[in-house]
Amino acid sequence: MIVSQSIQPKLIIALHRKEVVFMYEFTLLRHGESQGNIESRHQGQSDWPLTDLGAHQAQALAERWQRERRSFDRVISSPLQRARQTAELANAPIGAPLELDQDFAERDLGDLTGLTHEEASHSVPPPPFLTPYEPYGNTGEGQWQLFLRAGHALQKLLRLPQGKYLVVSHRGFLGMLMYAILGMAPHANFQGPRFHFQNTGFARLTYDNHKHQWRLFAFNDLSHLESLVEGRTILEESGLITDSS
Repeated sequence: MIVSQSIQPKLIIALHRKEVVFMYEFTLLRHGESQGNIESRHQGQSDWPLTDLGAHQAQALAERWQRERRSFDRVISSPLQRARQTAELANAPIGAPLELDQDFAERDLGDLTGLTHEEASHSVPPPPFLTPYEPYGNTGEGQWQLFLRAGHALQKLLRLPQGKYLVVSHRGFLGMLMYAILGMAPHANFQGPRFHFQNTGFARLTYDNHKHQWRLFAFNDLSHLESLVEGRTILEESGLITDSS
């Protein structure tokens, strides 16, 4: 199952003993298009900058959030250029404190790192079967290892004071963070649900720690990109959104 549809965000206010209980609100944002994306590379933790289009995507999101008067108490970003630059551009009108955290970096892809998909098919062919416990790309992070890192990152987020937080990261890591949030274990051979974040697609969730209740209000929201496409929808624009991690 691939989850990639947009869901309209709503405002949630929880009442507890006739008082307002402020919950956590997390916005999970994938970086804009990077140079590694357009070259169809396995990026992993290699450090590729945004393309001009990627910067425009992040700026379009910043303009949307400014119109919506969106605010965050803190922005937590992967230190990799494509995520950090996206965080800086999207946060520019908001001005929230920005924190770089290696725990939110993309998966270590081992020997696949930096290779094009064509190069990888020859030099690092995929094994016939991969358990969640085996390394990815011979020496990289396997599913279970990435899941444990995502769980650790989630625990760090939930140690923060209740508030609104923007997390800027990568498709592979954000997908596993969704697994940690939903309490799902990774499957063998990359089977099971997939949470498909496209470039500058974001999810919005709330967490009520008094009830241990997560709510998802938006997923892969891309409506800010409509301003970049004249006369056509986002999905009709060939090459507007790329999928390499």
